[in-house]
Amino acid sequence: FEIKKVLDMGQQAILFRNRLGPATYVVCRDCGHVIKCPRDDKPLPYQRCRGGLVCHPCGFQRRMPKTCPVCGGDQIKQLGTGTEKVEQLVNQNFPGVRTLRWDTETTRAKGAHERILKAFSDHKADILVGTQMLTKGLDLPLVTLVGVILAEVALNLPDYLATERTFQVLTQVAGRAGRSPLGGKVILQTYEPDNYAIQAAANHDFTGFYAKEMAYRRDLGYPPFKRLVRLEYRHYDSQKAEKAAFELAEHLKTWNEQENHPVDIIGPAPCFFQRLYGRYRWQIVLRGDDPASFLRHRQLPDWMVEVDPSSLL
Repeated sequence: FEIKKVLDMGQQAILFRNRLGPATYVVCRDCGHVIKCPRDDKPLPYQRCRGGLVCHPCGFQRRMPKTCPVCGGDQIKQLGTGTEKVEQLVNQNFPGVRTLRWDTETTRAKGAHERILKAFSDHKADILVGTQMLTKGLDLPLVTLVGVILAEVALNLPDYLATERTFQVLTQVAGRAGRSPLGGKVILQTYEPDNYAIQAAANHDFTGFYAKEMAYRRDLGYPPFKRLVRLEYRHYDSQKAEKAAFELAEHLKTWNEQENHPVDIIGPAPCFFQRLYGRYRWQIVLRGDDPASFLRHRQLPDWMVEVDPSSLL
């Protein structure tokens, strides 16, 4: 209804798909098997413009399977709602509407960002569908409606920064509407309307979000109240990666007991994105007032050490 009203007034709308990881995936409805990249173990999203399945991180491609490689069933279906699917649904529900899509797939060519933005700014399209690229300071005076699809999609990621990043993205994309005398409206589609990040973003309540986020981090011992060090190990053999992670964890615990160092050892555990470029990833997180000093003068060959990590994924 809101989209139709905007279109009838000759104004523009933005539909934002807040996503991390594949937005769509291909699954066998008979046995539940998800088609994944053989290098990264990530679900392979279907790209209609390429006519097949594409892994964006590593570039692996394959054809859409007709039967399941596990059970042989023919009930192969696409699930999820990526930007390509959103654009398709918009065109189905609003025949004749002019749409543009702004995501990694449509901006690979040199100058594509500028061409898409100019076309939308010149009102050569009515609705712009996109991902996080839409959050970056665009001044589009005819945009009076912003719709955010699955606003909470990143909230449940195993990273203490998930709520902050969700709030940041939602407030940024909401700022695309109403930047002119025409005013504007922002609609957040969510299954978690009571989450404080969603509530604060909907009400532009920066102070309220800050207070609740700081209380959450203080209770759980996350920055800025404690500091973190992330240790990551990668190997092409999954068992060797796991073995190395548990061996180092035991060494860390022994050193900690001997030296009585005020540091928490979290893990080992497989990383959220468990496989990257064919290598399996395991991590250990150290938490304390100065966890980096605990590692000083220790030799950790083949381990990546990240002090104050920007992500725990």
